[in-house]
Amino acid sequence: MIEVRTWSRGDAARFVRAPVASDDKYSRGVVALRTGSDTYPGAAVLGVEAAWRAGAGFVRYVGGGRAADAVLARRPETVAGADVGRSRVGAWVIGSGTDPAERTEEETAALREILAGAVPVVVDAGALDLASGATAPFVITPHAGEFARLQRTLRLGADQGESTDHDEITVAAVVRVARALDGAVLLKGARTLIADASGTVCAIEESTSWLATAGTGDVLAGVIGAVLAANPGRPVAEAAATGVWLHERAARIAAGMLEPDAGSGHPIVALDVAEALPRAVEDVLR
Repeated sequence: MIEVRTWSRGDAARFVRAPVASDDKYSRGVVALRTGSDTYPGAAVLGVEAAWRAGAGFVRYVGGGRAADAVLARRPETVAGADVGRSRVGAWVIGSGTDPAERTEEETAALREILAGAVPVVVDAGALDLASGATAPFVITPHAGEFARLQRTLRLGADQGESTDHDEITVAAVVRVARALDGAVLLKGARTLIADASGTVCAIEESTSWLATAGTGDVLAGVIGAVLAANPGRPVAEAAATGVWLHERAARIAAGMLEPDAGSGHPIVALDVAEALPRAVEDVLR
């Protein structure tokens, strides 16, 4: 039986720190995002917003068109344009808000180059199909349906008769995919599971169903990117688990669930979660 470790506030605290006098924008972590598209420009905005709000010192957005315009309109402190090697990128986020069926050969080549590098990569949505064969440290962030498709692609078979129901996907299946890809796998859901190729598994149990709304996965990818960039050399799966913990905490704050007599909370949108991230960071630093 595979042991599953519940990732706690104390665990997350080891990956979150307040800046000190000797810090600069680079030492606080540089996140680069190649996300969003003309069809889904909001995904780029949400990921960039989340990276800033989670404490990144420098955020670069590599993209163009409507997505770049939307990012700069929302977060003008973001540097837009291709990285030319001077940004000291500490983590990449790729794939959010993109469709592999619409990806050009040039874009595929650019994403493969990122995945062949040495910098940790958060691989989301439209880039999941490129994770196989990556040499960079990485974590993929599929939801249940994407996970089932990935299992079929890897010829591992989906548990429970190709089920896409999160509760029916076993811990063992997540470990199998992590080993097959030789990377970290983060299966999103009410109980989020993170496994790496060694078979180590973490779970984040504290969640809120108000997170089941469009765009929150884009926010999560940006948060994980910020945690990875601020913790060079640390285990990717553990940094990803910390990103999930902060994301869940921010959702509960945004939904009013931490207020006295809050009850079940209230509806939220993805940007609410991103905007609550500073309070989540503050909570873990106490």
